[in-house]
Amino acid sequence: MNANPQAVLKVAGVSKRFGGLQALSEVGMTIGAGQVYGLIGPNGAGKTTFFNVITGLYTPDAGSFELGGQPYRPEAVHQVARAGIARTFQNIRLFAEMTALENVMVGRHVRTRSGLIGALLRTPSFKAEEAAIRERAQQLLDYVGIGKYAEFKARTLSYGDQRRLEIARALATDPKLIALDEPAAGMNATEKVVLRELIDRIRNDGRTILLIEHDVKLVMGLCDRVTVLDYGKQIAEGTPAEVQRNEKVIEAYLGAGAH
Repeated sequence: MNANPQAVLKVAGVSKRFGGLQALSEVGMTIGAGQVYGLIGPNGAGKTTFFNVITGLYTPDAGSFELGGQPYRPEAVHQVARAGIARTFQNIRLFAEMTALENVMVGRHVRTRSGLIGALLRTPSFKAEEAAIRERAQQLLDYVGIGKYAEFKARTLSYGDQRRLEIARALATDPKLIALDEPAAGMNATEKVVLRELIDRIRNDGRTILLIEHDVKLVMGLCDRVTVLDYGKQIAEGTPAEVQRNEKVIEAYLGAGAH
């Protein structure tokens, strides 16, 4: 990997208050192309709030945001998706009664050109695009290792396979950055190994990943750089080795038997 990769996501001075609670205080990060970038911290540290701000679920009180060198405003989820950030959720959000293939096709529609009229009239261009979307969705299911379940309803898949389906749907948007919110949550040891291999594969294929994760071992073994939050403030940033040696991190987080 390039030692100084071009920045894909650059955010600075992000602050967010909820009533009397200062959830984030001037948090920032720069994620280079092709990196897996980890965001960790104790419960209540502000990780999810920060994630929700950069992906458009929450409007920040302050901060600057650049994606692929272009400013973007994280004011709505669909705008952020179009700008090039795709995310998964800590609590799986799939269309339970739709097939795995249909779930990924929904993600792909962010990048479609045929409008409502084309869909209603079933124009040749719409039909051709829909066939291409279906083909791409199947490729992505194969890529994450669940291609054989394409016609299964999402709710019938195992927990680990539902997680992989979410990642396939996120990849379907052709994102500049894929943001994974606690992807290993609830997984057993075997499923975590499969997840790690998938994230490695996505990185090796040139994608850029932001990872929020409670599993410190997974983060330290997978990420190129890590930011640590505590009480809404950034207390450390660096390589996994640097972060693990940081006294503030050891005191706030890693010291609690998490090494």
